[in-house]
Amino acid sequence: MRSPTLLSSPSSAKRISIIAIAFFVIAVAGSAYLWSANSQSRPRTTGQTNVGISGPDEVVKVDVDLVAVDALVLQKQTARVVGDLSKDDFMLAEDGVKQTITHFSQDSLPLSVLLLVDRGGCLDPFGTEVRAAARDAIAHLKPTDEIALMSYHNDVELLQPFTRDRALISDALDRVPPHDEEAQHCLNKAFSDAADYIQRAGNPIGRRVVVAITGVTRDFDCQGGPSSKTASQAVYESGAVVSEIVPKSGEQQMENGVMRWATRIGSLGGAPYIDLQTLANETGGEILEDKPEKLDSTFATLINHLRTRYNLAFVSTNKHRDGTTRKLKIDIAPTTQKSKGKLIVKARRSYVAPRT
Repeated sequence: MRSPTLLSSPSSAKRISIIAIAFFVIAVAGSAYLWSANSQSRPRTTGQTNVGISGPDEVVKVDVDLVAVDALVLQKQTARVVGDLSKDDFMLAEDGVKQTITHFSQDSLPLSVLLLVDRGGCLDPFGTEVRAAARDAIAHLKPTDEIALMSYHNDVELLQPFTRDRALISDALDRVPPHDEEAQHCLNKAFSDAADYIQRAGNPIGRRVVVAITGVTRDFDCQGGPSSKTASQAVYESGAVVSEIVPKSGEQQMENGVMRWATRIGSLGGAPYIDLQTLANETGGEILEDKPEKLDSTFATLINHLRTRYNLAFVSTNKHRDGTTRKLKIDIAPTTQKSKGKLIVKARRSYVAPRT
């Protein structure tokens, strides 16, 4: 039985709630082998896009099989953006085979940004300060950039389709549904729907970005939705870069820590889950976190990174149209590394080849 002292403190009550959820999740994870990922999967087909060139990170399925990716280059020690590189500074390989970069630019293509707001779990990651920071960041996008807004917990809701009208987005931010402590995060449903929508409705000649605003970076699959494997594959096929904004607090770190621990244990019993760090790594995105009152600068950093990414494209030397997943590796030339210091590259790690 909880003491009156603990119950009188909202902060303590939240902590107790999180701990209780931890024990519940671990109990569920212990029987996770009963879950069936296959029963949650659904077939996915990808059509051929008849455009001459498309945005970075997007697999463009045209007759010449042009593959477009983008890359963010940072100084390893300072994490500062390196924005003065040329095509000759990059090396690109597919499945270990060197490829010739045929197209190169920087910040020349419009963005299609899908904001994905988490409304479930113990804590509310989308409070007044975060909402204001998101609105301010959107105001700094280019007029040609388009934005859409989704929210999710047990279900996913499209609140605003892609638009360049900032007033519509501002209104949609005010219409985000209330947080529901009883609801789940359902990342498998959220990212499957986000990938489907951004691939279907995003600008075909733009760069596609999913920005999740969430307090947790891992969670088990919700039943009734696609498996985490299917959802992740949909994200990779969409060509979107996935980044996350995490409003950081003591309670948030506790809940996120519980979910990381629980998913590790659950995975031993076969329980499927999505790890947003993996999605970010595989698509060339990033996870940025800070206290809610400081997230205005965090959003600004994300927008700056999106604007300074390099756009590269190549025609694969592998002419087989077999629908396989092919590994990508983008490096900086040794001579450039020597002159500019140690650099790190954030770029997608694979793409799905077209299928005849």
